[in-house]
Amino acid sequence: MEDRILTIPNGISVARLAGVPVFLWLVLGPRTATADDIAVGLLIAAGLSDWLDGKIARALNQTSRLGQLLDPAADRLYIAATIVALAVRMIIPWWLVAVLAVRELIVGVALAVLKQKTGVSGLQVSLAGKAATLCLLYAFPLLFLGDHPGLGGTIARVIGWAFAIWGTALYWQSALLYLVQVRGLLTGYNFEADHRRNRKGAAS
Repeated sequence: MEDRILTIPNGISVARLAGVPVFLWLVLGPRTATADDIAVGLLIAAGLSDWLDGKIARALNQTSRLGQLLDPAADRLYIAATIVALAVRMIIPWWLVAVLAVRELIVGVALAVLKQKTGVSGLQVSLAGKAATLCLLYAFPLLFLGDHPGLGGTIARVIGWAFAIWGTALYWQSALLYLVQVRGLLTGYNFEADHRRNRKGAAS
């Protein structure tokens, strides 16, 4: 892993981050059918770019520490922005926002404790976490489309909610996996610290 900044995957992640305020303005500003269509297109592009930057990073050997920070940050910002926008538009209930927000709070506190105790600032991304992100990124544009009348809107709403339920379940599963990682790292750190203290005491 290198400390490279100017890479293609990092550029894609930055572009994805820049799209978050644009998306919020489209959804909460004009509130027209055209604006909603553009917002849905932006969400689809964000989901595709999330898959694309990882493929490019591996294919061109352009993985970097910055990329490991930017990619999940962009994912979380899109998810947070989208669920709040959907709730404001009354497309999804606020309890779903709370369920996802509590998950983020728990993981955030665990990471803060881990960094304070061990200096480790990141965890290995799990397959469940990536699958959850993809499910939610698929769910959101479908739920937007499902807010429109007609058979197409009904089908989009049903499929969108299926992705949302699966994504939420996987999101919490990934949280549990992160907590297991944090516990393992903290236990290992405490064991090493005790071992060093015992060796120091024996030497003196």
